[in-house]
Amino acid sequence: MSQPQQPAAQPKSVLRGHLTQVHAATFIRHNERLATGDADGFVVLWDLTIMRPRAVWRAHNAAILGIAGWGDDKVITEGRDNRLVVWKITPTDEENLSTDLPLDESAPERPQPWILHILEINTMNFCSFAQCSTRQDTDPAVSDELFVAVPNTLATEAVDIFHLPTQNRISTVHLGSKAEKKGMVMALSLFWRDESLFLLAGYENGLAVVARRRHGGAWDILYKYKAHSQPILSLDFAPDKQYFLTSGADAILAKHPIPNANPTTPLVPVSKRAEKPETGGTNTGPDEARRQPTGAGTSVPSAGLTSTSSSSNTETPPHSLPKKVTDVEASPLKIVDTKHSGQQGLQIRSDGRIFATAGWDSKVRVYSAKTMSELAVLKWHDVGCYAAAFSMVNGGQKETFDEPEAGPQQGAVQGEPNAAGESPAAGGNGIATVTAVGKLGELSVKDRRIRMAKDAHWLAAGSKDGKISLWDIY
Repeated sequence: MSQPQQPAAQPKSVLRGHLTQVHAATFIRHNERLATGDADGFVVLWDLTIMRPRAVWRAHNAAILGIAGWGDDKVITEGRDNRLVVWKITPTDEENLSTDLPLDESAPERPQPWILHILEINTMNFCSFAQCSTRQDTDPAVSDELFVAVPNTLATEAVDIFHLPTQNRISTVHLGSKAEKKGMVMALSLFWRDESLFLLAGYENGLAVVARRRHGGAWDILYKYKAHSQPILSLDFAPDKQYFLTSGADAILAKHPIPNANPTTPLVPVSKRAEKPETGGTNTGPDEARRQPTGAGTSVPSAGLTSTSSSSNTETPPHSLPKKVTDVEASPLKIVDTKHSGQQGLQIRSDGRIFATAGWDSKVRVYSAKTMSELAVLKWHDVGCYAAAFSMVNGGQKETFDEPEAGPQQGAVQGEPNAAGESPAAGGNGIATVTAVGKLGELSVKDRRIRMAKDAHWLAAGSKDGKISLWDIY
């Protein structure tokens, strides 16, 4: 006798208000706000304690490509109008902004928040910006300075790195030669590891590249591999920074290593064929971050991030600093053909256990980060999805984490999907909600809502229909 099918998972909430497709989404202020951007350039800050808009303004005259928080009082947006803007917006500032949603075309002109910085950049690539702190030992959420990576204005295969708040371009990175015909940069990521700044880039021809800045400002290519037959649409690195994932216009999901670039560790020759081992790379050792050996304040960007091409510097750095790399690794950790083309907005959750993609076929898919097996298919929208975003769990940024022990939480993540392709855990019974129930009764209604918003394991999906579905999973 066959078991009855479980009902399909449903979102905890649906946020309606955008008139055009939602291109970008991110959680800010410790998950109390969800920021979304649409094809008309509107940004909406949603209050997740009441599921209502707190601030609405038109940030750009063209489609939003990317959006991110910078601390609790700033939001960064990037639009197709060739501008990257840093907005100052605090909870107090929200009171002076409009809550008229973009759907309301009769609304008066909406005031904008205070503009702190504007960068004139290239957005022909449809590539969202990447950001990180200017120091390894500083959390981007509290840092007063940022590095921002965007495609170069003239050479669309190169990457510009800017410094905020000075707005100075401090480096132009050429990842290989033009003869490779990589096409445009389509996806970027920027982060620190082992005292070095790393850059991840995905290209129009399906190539993924890892580069590392060494002392003196030159950039070494540590890894490159073409796993996709069509353009890479999104990429994201794991919290332990040992690997990153890519998705593309084809049906491929690929897991790539982020090599250690240790002179005592041999690298795989470029000519070696790709293999598909089941597990990723090894840990690099202690996770304690040490300060970059440069001066304080604005001396950091001037300490070596100059316009360079890869592997062009022949200086001998100090023993404790990264050395020049002559070999390039070219073996992905795993490649999976999902049979579902057009998955974008890939994001790994901050605990490193799962990742999600937004599909052109209207479905949001959740995968195990360890095995890359499909765990859940979330179907609510009738048209394509373009953006996916996880809230921060365990109260942190992307940091090194310990592999969880076997137990209820591990089982929930790696549980098998049902016949409809949905996991029983993909409903509203989030693990964090269960563990917090005992304390919620002691709080006021307002505090209880704030607590639930912060503790929920949110997954937000933005769609072509202008709606955002909110799921509480795993």
